[in-house]
Amino acid sequence: MELPWKKYNDTVQMDVDEAQMMRNYGQYIYRKYIFIIVCIIGALLVAGMATTIGPYDIGFFESYSIIIDHIFGNVEDVNKDFVIWNARMPRIVAGVIAGAGLAVAGATMQSTMKNPLADPYTTGISAGASFGATVAITAGFSITGGNYAIVANAFIFSLIPMAVIMMVSTVKHASPTTIILSGLAVMYIFNAMTTVLMLFADSNALAEAFSWQVGTLGLVDWESIPIMFIFTLIGCIALQILAKKLNVLTSGDEGAKSLGIDADKLRLISLLIVSLMAAAIVSFTGIIGFIGLVCPHICRMFIGSDNRFLIPASAAFGAVFLILADLIGRTIIAATVLQVGVVTSFIGGPMLLYLLIKQKKEVW
Repeated sequence: MELPWKKYNDTVQMDVDEAQMMRNYGQYIYRKYIFIIVCIIGALLVAGMATTIGPYDIGFFESYSIIIDHIFGNVEDVNKDFVIWNARMPRIVAGVIAGAGLAVAGATMQSTMKNPLADPYTTGISAGASFGATVAITAGFSITGGNYAIVANAFIFSLIPMAVIMMVSTVKHASPTTIILSGLAVMYIFNAMTTVLMLFADSNALAEAFSWQVGTLGLVDWESIPIMFIFTLIGCIALQILAKKLNVLTSGDEGAKSLGIDADKLRLISLLIVSLMAAAIVSFTGIIGFIGLVCPHICRMFIGSDNRFLIPASAAFGAVFLILADLIGRTIIAATVLQVGVVTSFIGGPMLLYLLIKQKKEVW
């Protein structure tokens, strides 16, 4: 016969254990929010620092004051206002948008494909954009004329790999392996065609095509920002809404099916959103590698793989990473600007390798 006080003590202990679990869970969630907030603050600080770098000397707090005055129409120094608002701010804003969008694209693809190496590059999106831009630069052929000929070509051709993947998926089961291999196949085809075009290009066109392919934020102006921002904002919101369903995919297609989720359909919808978002970014910036690969993995090491938190964390950290990389490229070699795509590769490769070796537990 169980003693009354024994049963009472067991009940009290269960209540204590449950309360402790709730506190631990609250601290667990709290750390995720802290990481996201720290990344957002870091993006603001790095962006403010970037506005001060250049031949025209402007202080950190002064640059923010100039931005606020411009927004409210209280411009005092026209020269400083032009330097900050027209020369430096488009580059920084483009870095925030591109870094956030590419990092979210990489995080989403890695979750849906269950492949740690998935990012916009491995699906052929970047290779398609590169070929479209190279066609416009070297052959003079473009979908549209005017100032956006290269951008239009890059955007249209970047969507071709997505169309190929969709067609392959209708013929064969749209497994993650099928999608990745289809993207890789298209990527190699586009890379080969791009190489052929560059072999017959003149020196000026070759230099311009190469500059575009390594990625740069210097060509983005205020007219380009709204297009990048709208695609990125809508894409990030849509993927955040799908975050809970994306978490289910990590348990496998059968597990998702048991919960009433069509894994194949969800995967293709996510890939379509990612493709449109990445295409809108790389069409203006060129190919910027490692953002979609490195940033999500670094975030996972701090906050785990829950897409509800991973997507906003990747966006914030991607913005910090790309602005910092561009800042390094503008300052590391005096009087010469090193393309941001080169810097991200130099930083991202060793950083990812170091963190993966140092990390003791499995984060995937």
